[in-house]
Amino acid sequence: MIVVVAPPARKGRTGDARQALVATAQVRLMILSILFGFGMLVVIGKLAFLAVWAEPATAREIATSLVPPRGDITDRRGAPLARSIDSWTIAIHPNQVIGDKAELAQKLAALIPDQSAEKYFAILRSGSGFAYLKRRAMPELVSQVNALGQPAIEFQRENDRLYPQSSLAAHVLGYIDSTGHGRYGMERVLDAQLSDPAKRGQPVALSLDLRVQAALENELGTAMNQLQARGAAGVILDVQTGEVIAMTSLPAFNPNAIDGPPPRNNVTQSVYELGSTFKPIAVAAAIDTGTITSMARRFDATVPLQVGRFKIHDDPGDEQFRWLNIPETLIYSSNIATARIADELGAEKMQEIFRRFEFDQRPKIELDGGAKPLWPVSWGRITVMTTAYGHGIAVTPLHLATAYAAMVNGGILHAATLRKVDPAHPPQGKRVLKQETSDRMRQLLRLIVLKGTGRKGEAPGFRIGGKTGTAEAAAGGGYDKSRNVSTFAAAFPIDAPRYVMIAMLDSPKSNPSIGVYRTTAAWTVAPVVARVVSRTGSLLGVVPDANRDIDERELLPLIWAGPDADKKDPE
Repeated sequence: MIVVVAPPARKGRTGDARQALVATAQVRLMILSILFGFGMLVVIGKLAFLAVWAEPATAREIATSLVPPRGDITDRRGAPLARSIDSWTIAIHPNQVIGDKAELAQKLAALIPDQSAEKYFAILRSGSGFAYLKRRAMPELVSQVNALGQPAIEFQRENDRLYPQSSLAAHVLGYIDSTGHGRYGMERVLDAQLSDPAKRGQPVALSLDLRVQAALENELGTAMNQLQARGAAGVILDVQTGEVIAMTSLPAFNPNAIDGPPPRNNVTQSVYELGSTFKPIAVAAAIDTGTITSMARRFDATVPLQVGRFKIHDDPGDEQFRWLNIPETLIYSSNIATARIADELGAEKMQEIFRRFEFDQRPKIELDGGAKPLWPVSWGRITVMTTAYGHGIAVTPLHLATAYAAMVNGGILHAATLRKVDPAHPPQGKRVLKQETSDRMRQLLRLIVLKGTGRKGEAPGFRIGGKTGTAEAAAGGGYDKSRNVSTFAAAFPIDAPRYVMIAMLDSPKSNPSIGVYRTTAAWTVAPVVARVVSRTGSLLGVVPDANRDIDERELLPLIWAGPDADKKDPE
């Protein structure tokens, strides 16, 4: 047997190796300590620098960081109309998609049905670096999309503008662009104030009353759909301040999902020949200038009025074929008698009253883009006559609203405003009619609703006074006899006027199934005013009272009570 014995290790060499390792570790530890110490010195030096030279944050800077990036807009009662929020945005990097793109497109279409699966597939195949899938996404949707497990999908938090009332008052509010600045409506008008860090923490109150706005839009929208009208417009003004309590234009749009330019605001950006609603204005001018001094003064309406090659006649069904006094002229809406009054008034005085009401200027209101009225080029005899009953001159519904407000409030014209007015500093306005003229016009407007073409516009207890107007729609340089613009201008309560309301339908059609047998304003739009006033009058502080009314007893004996006077259909 052979035994192999390993020689013992040499003790001296092992000790040297250990010493070398310890020395190396000590050097490394020293270097690490030096680096750590140097890092600490840098941090301490930075803190010392900030302590000595950096300016402390001011209270204003702290407050600015806490306010939204854009101020809120509210109605006059504080209800939110536009506000800034944090929202989710879902995006994707098509060039980083992993897996079956066709399958992913199907899943996206099921979760986000804004686009078809084919369009999502086209996005995924585009190879681009970035594409939006959904902006202003709800948290639930974010969770569902995240559950797809696709790493190319990105979720971002960003500031957004929310219009909680959707399309309500959209033409007034407008919207903001991708840079966060107002592009339309009051968002544009108030852009500097809403974006100012020193002011954006305080909401801006508009003159609108959200409850009244909702009722106006609902009733006009219902009528527009039932009567298949092309468009509609409505506005309610405070006659003492010019505040716009409600303003609507249909068709509307949703500022939360605006895609392209919004529809025209028919209240401020469209002009119309507003027909017989002009007749009270012509009568007011004749009374104010002394052309008419007696309500018993009669004008020949027995036959159509021939002026050169033009013939003025009353609308079929409205003819009286007799001499009419002033109340009867308005009650029966006689074109012939109104034209004769205007003929006596003359071109100079007729133009003067229209200029007083600013029918020759763009509407005065904060909104941009107000339409300039169509003012006659020449004021010959026939022009003077036809403009007295709303033909040959075209204005916006807002022009008509401010004129009627002045006609019933004592004769003071106030510019319309969408800003809430401080009751302690009411606007002054300018006088356009005498007080006594305004008093007389309130009596006449009430009689039109009680006895004439405005009967379907009455809201029991609210004492409405007003005038209907039905004019052929302008088309191709002439008139389309198959279409009309139907308008009802009203004030309430007429014994102590507080509000004026204008409602208009563009090209309504009859609908016997709901009791609308004619396309005139008396049948189509006057009932809209009655319903809106019935719904909102009390909200506006007007207490219905069947025992109160304006005193028109001195005028009642002037109205001929013919055998069918109370049975005659309006217009």
